[in-house]
Amino acid sequence: MLSVTDLHARYGRIPILNGIRLEVAAGEFVGVLGHNGMGKTTLLKALMGFVPAQRGRILFDGVDVTHEPPYARARRGLGYVPQGREIFPGLSVRDNLRMGFVGRGTEERVDAILQMFPRLIPLLDRRGGTLSGGEQQLLAIARCLAGHPKVILFDEPTEGIQPSIIEELVAVLRRLHRTEALTIVLVEQNLEFIAELAQRVLLIQKGAILRELEPEELRQAGVLSEFVGV
Repeated sequence: MLSVTDLHARYGRIPILNGIRLEVAAGEFVGVLGHNGMGKTTLLKALMGFVPAQRGRILFDGVDVTHEPPYARARRGLGYVPQGREIFPGLSVRDNLRMGFVGRGTEERVDAILQMFPRLIPLLDRRGGTLSGGEQQLLAIARCLAGHPKVILFDEPTEGIQPSIIEELVAVLRRLHRTEALTIVLVEQNLEFIAELAQRVLLIQKGAILRELEPEELRQAGVLSEFVGV
């Protein structure tokens, strides 16, 4: 579903990604773990097209999308839930969800999406900016689903989220993976969260994939100090 070969990207003259190679099969749930500043967010932005690839190739569902703009990748079925949620704070929850359908050429299915996010139903007429961080995260995921993605890229969804919502996020992502047959790539620093969900975890350091771990290995002290710094 997703194949990345020798991917390089930079901000100005500063190199961030240095030869990323990864393969994600259809239906997989893959985690990406590493220190801040090691390229996790840049990797997702490069996959989505927000950061241009300086070198390398990105194949999505068998198609070379390396130089396609983000909207073209989104229409192919690549979804993105960014760090910080980036919902529309001045729009209602309902209108935020409707924005997910813009340009998709598909019939709105807000009611169907809300069945997976019952917490949002009583909030439909509230402005997105008045929601809690956890509620905004659920809204961002629901909005992403409006575009019928095949793959969803998640960037640190637990950041600034209360524990009760984190438990709900685990249930939501597990359900999306199992019942919607979605392929998921999750960048996260919450070890318990990523270990609970990912089938395998890639460790990124200095803009390259260093090695792969099984989820149960994340609780080892060496991983905590070497790759997360907590």
